[in-house]
Amino acid sequence: MRHLGKADIMAVSPPGDNPPQPPARVQTQTELRMKIEKDRVVRFHYTVAEAGQEPIESSKDRGEPLAILIGHGNIIPGLENAMMDKEAGATFSVDVASADAYGERRDGLSQRVPKKHFGNTRLAPGQQVVLQTNFGPRAVTVQKVGMSVVDVDLNHPMAGKDLHFDVEIIEVREAKQEEIDHGHVHGDGGHQH
Repeated sequence: MRHLGKADIMAVSPPGDNPPQPPARVQTQTELRMKIEKDRVVRFHYTVAEAGQEPIESSKDRGEPLAILIGHGNIIPGLENAMMDKEAGATFSVDVASADAYGERRDGLSQRVPKKHFGNTRLAPGQQVVLQTNFGPRAVTVQKVGMSVVDVDLNHPMAGKDLHFDVEIIEVREAKQEEIDHGHVHGDGGHQH
């Protein structure tokens, strides 16, 4: 008795039992990677320093990347512009001039604030604190502490400073419509409602 081999079985199978399979499609690396552009969510690690100085802050110290929605003012313009067209896995460094970071320092941008707005926080001149304002949180620098009022400098603490960033893009994804409508990222690394 003769045993049928694979070629014999295929030769005798009726048409339609084994429809021809399309050739396997191989995705290229560029098809798998989404580029950063408006209305995309980007998760990234960063380290920032004043130009020529030691690092001031790093997301790696917090153990979680920052998540932002591109094109909605979530980060300083100079850094956002440097990210455009990059993909997950990209690492780069960029110097951002103060005008494209937190702006130039403006003289006379001081305000007297009732001490009660600082809660029980112990305040000292030069201290940086975040005040809750009608326009959202705002970083300020304490100039003078009185008995019932505090003089603060409303310039951002980094105003007038050129900055250097080292960046690692972790993830790029399409934003959900709700995120676009709200102007910020929801969920992992973003805003929690």
